[in-house]
Amino acid sequence: MNTIETTQQTDPREVYFTSAAWVSGLLGAVRAEQLDLPTPCDEFDVRTLAGHLVATVARLIAIAELGSPDSVSPYSADHDVAAFDRLVFEARAAWADDARLDAPVVVPWGAVPGRSAVWGYARELLLHGWDLAVATGQSARVDAALVHPVAEEFRTMLPAQARVPGVPFGPIVESRPDAGPLERLANFSGRSSEGWV
Repeated sequence: MNTIETTQQTDPREVYFTSAAWVSGLLGAVRAEQLDLPTPCDEFDVRTLAGHLVATVARLIAIAELGSPDSVSPYSADHDVAAFDRLVFEARAAWADDARLDAPVVVPWGAVPGRSAVWGYARELLLHGWDLAVATGQSARVDAALVHPVAEEFRTMLPAQARVPGVPFGPIVESRPDAGPLERLANFSGRSSEGWV
């Protein structure tokens, strides 16, 4: 089975909402004194990263309901787990109809079917979840079965040769020999583990 067949047969909603449950646990464990800490994602400290995670769920809802995330900022002043969980609940309802997976939508990386949007936002949750976990001293280990389909879809969408200026992912970073699957995905996205794990 090739990569395209794998991601077409896996329901991205299952991956997304399982990833969201993991991120919820991370957000709930962030302490107030950690909010100003740096993260592996240079543009965010913990507070703004948490707000961005909240915003990504709101943007996925907008994609389902309006066909585009443009009406929702990628940054939210809300950075708490309650706001995140409330939006995840709404996202379940917004994406409940299977037909939405094949409906055309517009996302920051182009015009795609809805399922591709869900894959992209599952990737956002996992990558930024890794950022949040390592920045706050939490475990960044997740089940390989959760990471694998996201990694396969990502490699298909953005292979190494597509890393050109303007693409929001840096050059692939070589992984440590004992890196777990999520750390390897973070490295593939251009994040370095050095100083974080």
